[in-house]
Amino acid sequence: MNLKEAFRYQNKIQALIDEIQGILTNESNITKVESTHLRHKVMAEAKDETIRTQPESEYYNEINGLVRFMLFLLGEKEKLFEAVRKAKESLPIDLDSEVSLNALRQSAARTLRRMNDLRGSETVIANGGTGFRFNADGNQVTYRCDVKKVVTINYDRNMVKKELAKLNTKSDETSAKLDVCLVTSRVDYEPPFDVNSSFAEAFESFTGGRA
Repeated sequence: MNLKEAFRYQNKIQALIDEIQGILTNESNITKVESTHLRHKVMAEAKDETIRTQPESEYYNEINGLVRFMLFLLGEKEKLFEAVRKAKESLPIDLDSEVSLNALRQSAARTLRRMNDLRGSETVIANGGTGFRFNADGNQVTYRCDVKKVVTINYDRNMVKKELAKLNTKSDETSAKLDVCLVTSRVDYEPPFDVNSSFAEAFESFTGGRA
């Protein structure tokens, strides 16, 4: 598999581990609870009744297998991490650094793009302001007036536009380079089940392999 497939498989393994942990952390799935209604102690002719709590998972009777499956998946994730690490070392670029740097470039480009799109404006806000004057009786009173609001940009738009173009070009070039590395790399790892397998299919593949 290549790095792109390896990253997808890492996510698959983690999703399976998360699902197992969801089952194992629910006490109703890992304990047996029986509640006996002691009716006979109250009424001699009545019979006691025992009620068992129903588990939430269909894997209630396979808890030991799920524990082993979780540990197996952890081992597989460790092996895959090691294979990915070796594959990254063989690349002509530092993949992690370039991914991080490109994310920063794209973030900076979004900021510059907003600045480049900003335009000056002039608007009149009716009755948006207040003032004071003296009336005929000599008393100070307030009055309303229109407000003219003028917005002007406080930076060199041409410089921003030029730097934005540079960032976009660099980001696109790096993205293309990363894509090539992801699909042409070789990760020495043999997946134990298909990445598209359901939880049930993956678990069955594991238990079948052990049998």
